[in-house]
Amino acid sequence: MEALHEVLLMDVFVKPEVIPHNVTYGLLATLILIGVALAVRASISLVPRGIQNFVEIIIEAMLKLVEENIGHKWGRQVFPFICTIFIFILVCNFMGLIPGFASATANVNTNAAMALPVFLTYQFYGFRIHGVKYIYHFLGPIRSIVALPLMILMFVVELISHIARPFTLTIRLFGNMTAKHVLLLILALIAPWIVPSLILMLGVLVAVVQAYVFTLLSTCYFAGAVEEAH
Repeated sequence: MEALHEVLLMDVFVKPEVIPHNVTYGLLATLILIGVALAVRASISLVPRGIQNFVEIIIEAMLKLVEENIGHKWGRQVFPFICTIFIFILVCNFMGLIPGFASATANVNTNAAMALPVFLTYQFYGFRIHGVKYIYHFLGPIRSIVALPLMILMFVVELISHIARPFTLTIRLFGNMTAKHVLLLILALIAPWIVPSLILMLGVLVAVVQAYVFTLLSTCYFAGAVEEAH
């Protein structure tokens, strides 16, 4: 991986010793998204076409996902957050497929910077909607004095489960993006044209699937937080 750093395009402008690759390519992905947003805003019309049509397809798919899992009321509120995460991860994943570029999501720090806000935000909505009764989500289905030992056990289990969520979100995306990146690099050295082209198509599929999985899991966490405890 260190050898690959020497051929990355961004190294011409910013040395990785000064600003890490995940930061520079994350900022580049952000600038790309801002540019696309401004371009769509400048050419927006009632009959979508071109880039506006493509963006609307993504937004409508994400809105449907959020509303089906969280509901219309609260889903509309968290939709901008969820949709932004999906689009950002998708752009970062695709950037890793371009020769001379790196994927910001192939770094644990970038993924943790998205997973931790997801964890904190859905906990916030849980307490906002249910108040102190949000604790019932951690106590299991049976709540009585007789079942107190079971309630304590369920609380510990649920607490560990919730704490593990940002870690699993982070590691899952990091592992898949890094594995794809390393595989492409190795195959490029073995067979510079034939095999990498096939793996590149697989890389496109992995980029889309991993962005969707991260978003879907985040949506499910929000859905679990806003629903009534059973």
